[in-house]
This record gives sequence, structure tokens and C-alpha cells, in this order.
Amino acid sequence: MLHKPSIVMAALLAASCGAQAASDADLAAIRSQIDEMKKTYEQRIAALENKLAQAEADARAKPLAPAAASPAVADRSAPAPVATAAPTSASAFNPEVSLILQGQYINSKNIPDRGISGFWPNQLDNLRGFSINETELVIGGGIDPYWRGQAIFAVNDNEVGVEEAWFQSLAIGLGIGVKGGRYRSSIGYLNEQHPHQWDFANAPLMYLAMFGPEASFREDGVQLKWLAPTPMFLEFGAEAGRGANYPGTETNKNGVGAWALYAHLGDDLGVANSWRAGLSYLRTSSDNREADFYDINGLPARATFTGNTDTWLADFVWKWAPDGNPKYQNFKFQSEYFWRRDKGDLNCAGLGTACDPLAAGDTVSGNYNTRQSGWYAQGVFQFTPNWRAGLRYDQLDSGVQDLGPNAGNLVVEDYKPKRATAMVDYSWSEFSRLRLQFAQDKSMLGITENQWILQYIMSLGAHGAHRF
Repeated sequence: MLHKPSIVMAALLAASCGAQAASDADLAAIRSQIDEMKKTYEQRIAALENKLAQAEADARAKPLAPAAASPAVADRSAPAPVATAAPTSASAFNPEVSLILQGQYINSKNIPDRGISGFWPNQLDNLRGFSINETELVIGGGIDPYWRGQAIFAVNDNEVGVEEAWFQSLAIGLGIGVKGGRYRSSIGYLNEQHPHQWDFANAPLMYLAMFGPEASFREDGVQLKWLAPTPMFLEFGAEAGRGANYPGTETNKNGVGAWALYAHLGDDLGVANSWRAGLSYLRTSSDNREADFYDINGLPARATFTGNTDTWLADFVWKWAPDGNPKYQNFKFQSEYFWRRDKGDLNCAGLGTACDPLAAGDTVSGNYNTRQSGWYAQGVFQFTPNWRAGLRYDQLDSGVQDLGPNAGNLVVEDYKPKRATAMVDYSWSEFSRLRLQFAQDKSMLGITENQWILQYIMSLGAHGAHRF
């Protein structure tokens, strides 16, 4: 299998060596060629890998023949056929398979109603002691020279779920890419990454506040991207889908339940530095989205929200590596900010008493309008080929929450949750990592919690390169 990062690194080193004695015009031309290679190398290599796999499958499915009778094999420059018959041998299906093993030990307080004050739904896991995270089984490969597919199955205790299952175009051209099925949305920066790719053992508070315990927005739908033919990286994207995951809900209707727009741009600053910035927008619809509150008497009450949620995200990432080689030392800084508005109707009913204490069992309905925000910033420094250390700070703002007629019935905290985290990890290779993390968590009103996490991440099998 070809090593894509190695090919790009070799091209960069060759270009930089040759550019030392070149004129400014030559340098600009070389940089432009490198940028173009970065944009297209993954697509071209994937197409070549698919053609090679198809040729190998056809060779296994047919009886051996003399070399002279197969000019397409003897002559590597001969064009590949436009279309091929479906493979007749089961061995023709030769996918990339990997298994991600994750587990941890957590030392923290026993907080039964763990959540994030001022945000809902605010019920988070209360894991303590030893446990395993989701085990991910990844199966992917080329469908033909024009399409690629991948499925990720998440195994947790006795449950198996379809985390992702999508197909993606390889050869449309003109910088256009299409993806369909179930996928992690490309909004923001961290959303596309699976937990084993995170630089910390848990997600930032803002992702938990935006998308609930899963800390990501997954979509069943279609995605369209366009990579502009410009010297700097410039990408635009749009998505439309079912929108059944938080902050949306299952609406059981025709049409689109959620849609997103985003733009990403980036560039290199010399040999050692590179950056990427983005702006994203997500709109979801909710039909009776549930959450638990307390009424003015301190008794539990349940509310349902029906309306729309608008979420804006801004992200920035900067990477540094001496001479552009991240193997021995590198540093990554990343930060994201979100702003969200819920607008619609809130229906509230008591559990034992009503939200309206004067009418036990009644339901109180009215307008609901909130504006909330949050951000995080983190830096991770790899100071040897095996050791890394990092710091992260999170802060949210429960913001303005207009509960309409329910303002006199429900108790909603006005609070700014925050958390500070430090971590150090050791990687024997790119497939095995052990991480120790400490956090001082103030995400719940009136509670300061010191959390310790010892985490392992082990990867088996083929594993593709991660995105920037």
C-alpha cells in the first residue's frame, strides 16, 4: 500500500532543496506546484490503488496466461479500461480493516446527576474506575476507480451501532467531491474526528453542550464539497440530511431536517508553519426535544422543545514542525468558538407537581428563545518522537434564556461552566498510545472537581492518515 504522507513529504523536501538557488518567480511557481500536489494527491493515489486492486482481483479470478497475451500488464502505460465486469471471485473484495481498542481508568467524584449547568440536555455519563470506551471496527476500500466506501461500527458492551456508513466520489474532477450515507459533518474542526484521534481523553465542553453526550454531529444525508483551484487551500461545503441527532430530533417527515454550510481556508507560512481557519453554520429542527428541569419548588419537571436551532462555529488550527518534519518535534494549537440560538415553543409538565404550582398536572406552553456560546483553546507539544504534553481550557456561557410563560415555573442556572486540563502521553508507535490526564472541572454550579484519567488507545490493522 502506498504511504501518502511519505510521498508528500518527499515532494516537499525535493522542492525546498531545489528552490534555494531559484529566483522569486521560480519559488512562487514551485510553491504553486506543491499546493496543487497537496490538493490532488489523495484523490489520484486512491484512484490508482483502486485500479491496482481491481487488476489484482481480475488476475486472481482468471487462469494464468502467457505474458505476451496480456499487453495491458506488460505495458504499464496502457490506459485502464473505462468499465470492468463485476468480480466473480470472493477474494476480489480486499478491504482495509482496522480495529480501535480504547479504555480508561477515571478517578472523580460520584455525582449522580452529572451535567453542564445552564445547558440542556445536561445528563452526562458518570463513569468511575475501570471501563472501556467504544471499540471501533473500520472497514473501507475502493468500490471502483470512481467511488470509495467506508463503514465504522461502534461496539459498546452488548450494543453494536453504525457510527458511519458512507460512499465518496474519487474522480468527478474540477475539485468537486460528493459523499452520501451516514457521516460525521464537516462543520467546525473537531467534529469530523473520532475519539481516538483527539489530543485529550474527553471532548471539549462546547462539543458536549452543542451535541450532547456523543460530542459530535452525525448526519444521514448528502455532502457536497468544492476545492477551489487557488494557490492557497480554499474549500466550500454544503450538507443536507435527516437531522435526527441532537440538537435536532427525529421528525418522521419528508424533506430535510438539517442543513449546513461551511468554508475552510489555509496555507503554509514558510517550511515550518501551516494553518487552517473555518466558519460553519448548522440549522436543525426539533419536534418535542426532551429535557429535565426542576420547578420553583425543587421538584422535577420535564420540558419539550419544538422549533429550530441555529449554530455558528469558528475554528482555527496552527501547526509547527522544524523544517516541516513533524516526526521528532511538532506543536499544534487549535481553538473553536460557537454561538447558538434556540427559537420555538416550550411545553412543560411536572412530574408529581406541575410546572404551574397552582394547577397540578397541567401543561404550561409558551415561547422559548435562548442565545448561548462557548469556546476552548488547546496546545499540544511533541518534544520527542514518543512523548507529548498538552494544555486545554474550556469555557461556556449559558447566556440569555427567555422561557416565556415558563419563566416563573422553571429554575435555569445563569452560569459560565469552565474546565482546565493538562495531559501527557507516550506513543510506542502511531498504533499504540498511553495517556495520563488531569482536569479541574467547574462545569457544575457550586462543584469543583479534580478528575484523573489514565487512557489507552490501541489500533490494529490498516489505518489511513488523519486529516490536517
